[in-house]
Amino acid sequence: MRKFKTDERLQKIIETATARQFSLRVVMENIHDPHNVSAIFRTCDAVGVPKISLLYTFESFPRISKTSSSSANKWIEVDRYDNTKLCYDGLRKQGYKIYASMLNKNAKNIYDIDLTKKIAFVFGNEKRGVSPEAEKLADETFYIPMRGMIQSLNVSVAAAVTLYEAQRQRFLKGKYKKSELPKEELDLLIDKWCEK
Repeated sequence: MRKFKTDERLQKIIETATARQFSLRVVMENIHDPHNVSAIFRTCDAVGVPKISLLYTFESFPRISKTSSSSANKWIEVDRYDNTKLCYDGLRKQGYKIYASMLNKNAKNIYDIDLTKKIAFVFGNEKRGVSPEAEKLADETFYIPMRGMIQSLNVSVAAAVTLYEAQRQRFLKGKYKKSELPKEELDLLIDKWCEK
């Protein structure tokens, strides 16, 4: 399929696939508003997150609009879970450390965490936040420092702030220049994208 792509399109696919950060994951837990879900997909694509876990133990699984996500969901793989422990066990088996977004006494400032390691971020429901179970089973919790009277951001904004800090740290370490995948797997990914 590569031969049917223009040189510019093929180069874009190769560069984007190479920059994907397979050591960076996002878990969306019970996020209700499909616009927030779509906005997080767009941010994930923008910073190179290749896979999202949808963890829905209370809300219904979201319908992801191609319009509001700008088709970002086309370039991102999705896992679906209705059990927090199974979701976390799967991530840990792959070597991820799990950080849940939560303002509590043990939470770490996002700017004090090394986000270049293998890490999964959990973002919770717009009203309830991360569930008590998702918080308890996480390895750590983190918060975004705020200077105003209000102590929370819209969930899609919080995800964007967090992921762009991860991108900043990873960029400074040169992690976007070389693929985290072996060459054979990268070639398979490029071929797969060329068929889209």
